[in-house]
Amino acid sequence: MIREGTTKRLILRPLELANAVEIQALFPRWEIVQFLLNRVPWPYPPDGALHYCRDIALPQAERGEAWHWTIRLRSEPSHMIGFISLVKGEEDNRGFWLDAPWQGRGLMSEACAWTNDFWLETLGFPLLRVAKAIANTASRRISEKQGMRVVAVREKDYVSGRLPSEVWEITADEWRARKARDPHRS
Repeated sequence: MIREGTTKRLILRPLELANAVEIQALFPRWEIVQFLLNRVPWPYPPDGALHYCRDIALPQAERGEAWHWTIRLRSEPSHMIGFISLVKGEEDNRGFWLDAPWQGRGLMSEACAWTNDFWLETLGFPLLRVAKAIANTASRRISEKQGMRVVAVREKDYVSGRLPSEVWEITADEWRARKARDPHRS
């Protein structure tokens, strides 16, 4: 069972099949998908969210290979504004998206800090790695602010095409030291 998370402004609610309707309404927008890996079909099919939830994300969670949450404002818990996942793997352990009206407000930084804690502290993994397109400056800024560093540069295939990409990482010890220095900033 995946636990619910909370931050100052957010609720991270574990993914359920019923969330497919909300995801389908929010997700298929170029500003959301352009920097996601090209395994996301584009144009996004009318049953894309149902297929993702039912056939990919929920089975991963049941096998203990991934953890997925919808992102909601604490002030409006019935309204989904984004999504965040943690996935076992060598190079890309976290992925997320946020509906455009909510971007640029620090909300994803809060969600990422909570999932960093979950990955490194609750699950006990020694290292968190995230890959992202260099052109995705907002996502890169979150990694910078959270003390991650670039450990590899390569090209990857995104919905928008083949792009230069960076792999960012932080160790559990580095994350703990960062939190100890400033527990209110992650």
